[in-house]
Amino acid sequence: MIKISDLRNRDVINVVDGRRLGNICDLDLDLENGRVTAIVVPGTGRLFGLFGGGRDYVIPWANIVKIGVDTILVDLPGPLYHSR
Repeated sequence: MIKISDLRNRDVINVVDGRRLGNICDLDLDLENGRVTAIVVPGTGRLFGLFGGGRDYVIPWANIVKIGVDTILVDLPGPLYHSR
């Protein structure tokens, strides 16, 4: 079992281009079915994930390739930005 506090400390890396996207700031949940549907990583231009006009990366759970000890590998072939 993994706690959200454990996930927030791991770097999110896109396996398509090797780019570090940041750390998880939020989760999208399906409360009806008790599932995580996506992870949210603050986009560039945000201060501590709170201030600024940057858009977030909303990464569907299906795009997570591997959750490792220090990193979360995701497969993002195109931009998955969403304003939040």
